[in-house]
Amino acid sequence: MRIMIINGPNLNMLGIREPHIYGSTTLDAIKTSCEEFANFAGAKLSFHQSNHEGVLVDLIQSARTEADALIINPAAYSFTSIAIFDAMKIFEGPIFEVHISNIHARDELHRHSKLSAAVKAVIAGLGPYGYIVAMQAALQGTGKLPAALPSAIRVGPK
Repeated sequence: MRIMIINGPNLNMLGIREPHIYGSTTLDAIKTSCEEFANFAGAKLSFHQSNHEGVLVDLIQSARTEADALIINPAAYSFTSIAIFDAMKIFEGPIFEVHISNIHARDELHRHSKLSAAVKAVIAGLGPYGYIVAMQAALQGTGKLPAALPSAIRVGPK
């Protein structure tokens, strides 16, 4: 399974940007953790970050041929970008939207993602671990979680 993770603006500053909201984990540490989980699961991972909306649109469009599932933390573009929303609607695989903070408990400006209508699921408020949960959900949805994991993780409740 091929998973593409896309990160939006200012996420390259994780670890120093508003640690009271986003914690002290860096984007490089998140990438390393995602790579470790992808290796364990036998998945191919591509991991990207850009501060530029057009670059993010290009990445989402490229996912049509380069990924089976898309995980996106659109950051500030969650609340403003129709261009990213339209690009996401073109992708045929499952999309998981990740937010490090619980956007629903934040100020009014950061409370409603316009992009959520184009995704299979939203994972918010789990901190950096939300990326791993999104990867697990992508793999579980296609039956590609490793057999070494317990049934409760691979299959879930029946």
